[in-house]
Amino acid sequence: MTRATTVRAVLAAAVLLVSVFITLTMSPRLGLDLQGGTRMVLQAEDSATVEANRETTDRTLEVLRQRIDSLGVAEPVLTRSGEDRIIVELPDVQDPRQAAAVIGRTAQLSFHAVQGATPPGTEPESKPESETGSGRLTLPDEQGTQLDLGPARLSGAGVKDATASFEAQQAAGWTVKLDFHKDAGKDWTRLTGEAACHPAGDERRRVAIVLDEKVISSPQVDPSVGCQAGLPSGGTQITGSFTAKEARDLALLIKGGALPVPVEIVEQRTVGPTLGAAAIDASAQAALIGAAATALFITFVYRLFGALAAVALAAYGVISYAALVGLGVTLTLPGLAGFVLAIGMAVDANVLVFERAREECQDRPTRSLRSALTTGFQKAFSAVADSNITTLLAAGLLFFLGSGPVKGFGVTLAIGVVASMFSALVIARALTEIAAGSRFVSDYRGVNGIARPGSVRTWLTRKDPQLFRKPVRWLVVSTVLVAVAVAGIVVRGIDLGVEFTGGRLVEYSTSRPVDVETARSTLADAGFGDAEVTTAGDGDISVRTGKLDNDGEHALREALATEGGETTKVRDELIGPSLGDELRRNALIALGVAVFVQLAYLAMRFRWTFAVASVVGMVHDVVIVVGAFAWLGRPVDGIFLAALLTVIGYSVNDSVVVFDRVRELWAGNRKTPLATIARRAVLQTVPRTVNTGMGALFILVALAVLGGDSLADFALALLIGIVVGTWSSVFTAVPGALVLERRTGAPPPVPGKASRRARAPRRDPLDNGARV
Repeated sequence: MTRATTVRAVLAAAVLLVSVFITLTMSPRLGLDLQGGTRMVLQAEDSATVEANRETTDRTLEVLRQRIDSLGVAEPVLTRSGEDRIIVELPDVQDPRQAAAVIGRTAQLSFHAVQGATPPGTEPESKPESETGSGRLTLPDEQGTQLDLGPARLSGAGVKDATASFEAQQAAGWTVKLDFHKDAGKDWTRLTGEAACHPAGDERRRVAIVLDEKVISSPQVDPSVGCQAGLPSGGTQITGSFTAKEARDLALLIKGGALPVPVEIVEQRTVGPTLGAAAIDASAQAALIGAAATALFITFVYRLFGALAAVALAAYGVISYAALVGLGVTLTLPGLAGFVLAIGMAVDANVLVFERAREECQDRPTRSLRSALTTGFQKAFSAVADSNITTLLAAGLLFFLGSGPVKGFGVTLAIGVVASMFSALVIARALTEIAAGSRFVSDYRGVNGIARPGSVRTWLTRKDPQLFRKPVRWLVVSTVLVAVAVAGIVVRGIDLGVEFTGGRLVEYSTSRPVDVETARSTLADAGFGDAEVTTAGDGDISVRTGKLDNDGEHALREALATEGGETTKVRDELIGPSLGDELRRNALIALGVAVFVQLAYLAMRFRWTFAVASVVGMVHDVVIVVGAFAWLGRPVDGIFLAALLTVIGYSVNDSVVVFDRVRELWAGNRKTPLATIARRAVLQTVPRTVNTGMGALFILVALAVLGGDSLADFALALLIGIVVGTWSSVFTAVPGALVLERRTGAPPPVPGKASRRARAPRRDPLDNGARV
């Protein structure tokens, strides 16, 4: 065993030990869509400048944190998003009405002198403009009397503490006791002292306590208090026939402080705990079954080396999971799907290496197995690096341009890509190099799995199909496919999810079966005639409406319960119209940026003709996936966007592998026609494309079948994307490049780095063994 192999083995063992330790000692941080709870996005009112807006949002964040801490929610999460938004996550909170009522109120508390009053049902006396100005208010008190109030004399900022208590002896019931800061206490004494100068029973002897421009209490100053003497500065109490809940909520609002500016709930998502648990179980089953099927497949194709790659695949799963846990990444439902998907994609690097090693054994049958394997790793490195970088670019776009759970998918995908490269280039290489050093493995060529060509390679060698004699024909076929997809978009339209249109989508589970027509009729009778009612998984009812607040959702659920019995909310998504417009705009920007970034990277790494052809193939894939969803009537939402950007990465990944081989062959055979070079490159890379695609398909089929409604559309989009992407990388991108090359008449690549890499393998800095 060489020194380089020893270093890889030690490094792999160390990383695995650390990963196992983290896996056994730390628990994952689950997102609300997996553990259940409510997520709100609050938007503060715009300030004059960006700096003021940021400062106001920070103050609002601190006030909200105090309020939520007082609510007693376990492990709430509050973070600022951008300049004027705050994300609030409340685990295990299933009814957001109470939280929204406390969180969303501005709680502007003020104390006023009463200038006069008008009994209920009487028109208030008109006053000159000079008297009604200067900050005066006319508000009804708790009995409906219209109070003419002077300017605010004291604000809620002067309140040091607020507590709810029950005063049984004084028959006051539930009250809220206030303690003032020192200076505010002096203002309180002056305010009550001035009110005490009026006769007992006079309306002007009252002091009005106003919360958010609503009089919550307007007590008379006790007759025992003398003029200008006032009440003690330490504190007071608010009475008003409160219930226990009302008194506690009021104390909470006052104690938490006033929000600097009003806030609007622009997004609200509630997920029931059963849905999250079911999603975890379904994803775990899909991961186990899909990974087992993938491991059996690569073991069948590559024999012993395939089995060693399966061991490396298991190590990849442990390492990537430990990275997620160790870095504190919040694991969301799309992130969980990304983790499962990356298992299938992790096979790609191993397949690339094994296929290159097979070619070396086929070209030089007498060379040693270890030599062929070493050359396979060296020659596959360029394609492995380029294809993984394109996937990382897609993951980065998901993180920076996505929202909510889609960001988690981007993080998970990025970690999966890095872990898969370590698994293939370090762990799998160490295992296969150790095995290749065994005489038994070297002598029995049918055991190791790479010393003999596979069935796909043998069939292609025997048939030698002439693929690109008329490349325009393939482009015509691709154009027809795109036309069919566009027809679906035009005829059927795109069913944008509530995330992109705004509105509310609620899914309910009922104890008694309710058909759609019955549910639609029941909701129409209850005043929800514009609600779109459909079925969800396992007989659940899905209701989509326009603008609907939390009280309206509660009434809707009560109406549905008259037919369905006990009605449980499984999922609830509320998106404000402004946010929906923004998310839709960001989705288009994400797709545009994805195209531009991939084009720029490919143009830097390859000829511009190859880059343009790859991007055309990528756009071809995106249009067909969107068109397929239009024809199928499936919703296009944020999860679909995550799948679409993943398809972009996969499509470019496939094209990179093909064009990397074209570049290599063309640099070493400058006089050979490009069409011949392209045909050879495609035939040489088809085994890799087929085997990698099969590995991903096993995972995606498992997700589609076992993942439930939450992941079915995600898996379906990727299934379509992988099939179409495999087609486009061969029959769209390559013919497109051939047509562009013919029209531009560009010369073949000049011998340089690419040709030297084709002629002599890049030296491995860790390998001190024999060179080829």
